[in-house]
Amino acid sequence: MTYTIGMSNNSLPIVTRPRLPEWLRAQPPSGEALAVFNRTRGTVDGGGLHTVCEEAKCPNLNDCWGRGDATFMIAGKECTRGCRFCSVQTLRAPEPPDPNEPEQLAAAVASMHLSHVVITVVNRDDLPDGGADHYRRCVEAVRERAPKVSIELLSSDLAGNWQALEHLLMGLNLDVFAHNVECVERLDSTVRDPRASFELSLEVLRRAKQLRPDMVTKSSLMVGLGETDREITEAMQRLRTADVDLLTLGQYLAPGRPGERYLPVDRYVTPEQFEAWKHEARELGFAEAAAGPMVRSSFRAGELLAAANERAKQ
Repeated sequence: MTYTIGMSNNSLPIVTRPRLPEWLRAQPPSGEALAVFNRTRGTVDGGGLHTVCEEAKCPNLNDCWGRGDATFMIAGKECTRGCRFCSVQTLRAPEPPDPNEPEQLAAAVASMHLSHVVITVVNRDDLPDGGADHYRRCVEAVRERAPKVSIELLSSDLAGNWQALEHLLMGLNLDVFAHNVECVERLDSTVRDPRASFELSLEVLRRAKQLRPDMVTKSSLMVGLGETDREITEAMQRLRTADVDLLTLGQYLAPGRPGERYLPVDRYVTPEQFEAWKHEARELGFAEAAAGPMVRSSFRAGELLAAANERAKQ
């Protein structure tokens, strides 16, 4: 991938991104979708909540909010880790989680009349349990206020605290437990915070399934970070060894100007290649997979779960 480098008036280099392929250009909402978008924004802002849609600068914000979907981010808006693909602010010691957040989150979910909600988290390495108890209380509050909604928790790795993972999951009325490996293993040290790893993430997913074999597990991979097609296949195969049920694959897009923190895009993968990976994932035994340039781990998550349930009936 080629980046254009010029010079500013004060002789500092300016890095210009290459023009995005046509398939990566998102359209703003209009008509009824715009009205729904505005209602979604009002609910999020009025409840004093954070969304990963905004904090991570997700390219699907217009699409999802125009459908009335939002992925809520709990335990604060600062993360204790600094991965090079993510725009969420990093702090070593963020403020303690808001004790009112579970009820605020539950009220927002109930008011939006969702059928499926995704709750994602920031890493809280500053807390003894990695935030597990707070995550659990948020899920429990949503379940109480919105008993018919299906709930997906996109969890951190809890720093490998298996007692905390057990506390989080055992007896919890949760439909999908998700945790992302993010990239192929060879790129861990380049892409992710040093405290994260493919092997640790795989073990989180493996233990989650062992603790709760009744629960759907899910993970996600980004492409365009320097991996090969063969490494994507190998990563999918390893995820299946942990009995992961659902998989998403999407194009990495630098959330800011490539430089000291954000990694540049190595390649733009075609929609045809994503479709091939989707079929390969199904052949490997995933209950369902979503793959495409704009796919993210929580993108149309309810539809992915419904599709997996439908395939299970066939």
